[in-house]
Amino acid sequence: MINNLERNGERKSAPLKTVAGAPDKPLIIGDIEIPCYVLEDETRVISQRGIYRGMGTTGGGSENTSVDAAQMPRFARSKWLQPFLTPQLKETLASPIEFSTQFGKLAYGYPAESLVELCEAILQARDSKAASSQQTSIVVQADLIMRGLARVGINALIDEATGYEEIRVKRALAHILEMFIAKEIQPWMKTYPIEFYEQICRLKRWPKEYAISRPSVVGHYTNDIIYERLAPGVLKELRARNPAQPDGTRKHKHHQLLTPNHGHIALQNHLAAVISLMRISKTWQGFKRHLTKAHPKHNEQLFLEFDSE
Repeated sequence: MINNLERNGERKSAPLKTVAGAPDKPLIIGDIEIPCYVLEDETRVISQRGIYRGMGTTGGGSENTSVDAAQMPRFARSKWLQPFLTPQLKETLASPIEFSTQFGKLAYGYPAESLVELCEAILQARDSKAASSQQTSIVVQADLIMRGLARVGINALIDEATGYEEIRVKRALAHILEMFIAKEIQPWMKTYPIEFYEQICRLKRWPKEYAISRPSVVGHYTNDIIYERLAPGVLKELRARNPAQPDGTRKHKHHQLLTPNHGHIALQNHLAAVISLMRISKTWQGFKRHLTKAHPKHNEQLFLEFDSE
């Protein structure tokens, strides 16, 4: 592992900043509270103080910049444990990550997975009879942590404890919108084939002429069938960027706000899939069941009933 500390005369880079986590938002495993953070590059870290606290030992804290803080924890250097540490874990523990907390303090920590690997090594030492009665407290702590993590991944626990879960969702949504929504209005081009509207007329049992002189409700159907199923947040952003005018119309077509290299291509692919489902459906209700099963809205539950067609 290459971290951001100065090594062998190399230039020291700026510590990574914390985007989630605080001393009062620890990772809680049973009765054990372990300080943890999420850094700007999405690395989940257990603070060095958290490693000591998790193992029930002392030996320094994460919120200092002393030379000792940048070394492997003392208990991990013990002769009884060393043979059970993997080379990768030894390197990780010997090179803690320096980061800046949200309060501007420098701290040291380790990737979250290191806690699991360290506990596994301690329990291997126990099973091999390498741990003596003096190490009982550390072995007990490692066992408690592994039991607590048996059903939930440590990254998920840290995301929940630090509040990063919500930040991660917002970041993912921002990335999706960046991919789908263009910064500038795109030139109009024919996007919706006439068959799309003809199939709506057939399934709704409307006159064929409605495929040309479309009732206003078709716009609502299009939002429901197409834009709400493209990606999370896309329709909401389209409505915000292309608001309805006093007469109910919009200045641009929604598809003119889609990026040509991703959003528009996704729209075309989804349209083709929707039309295929329309062709095999006998009724509007049957089509909507097919659509919900194949292309559900985000957070929409699937229909569980059988298709009555």
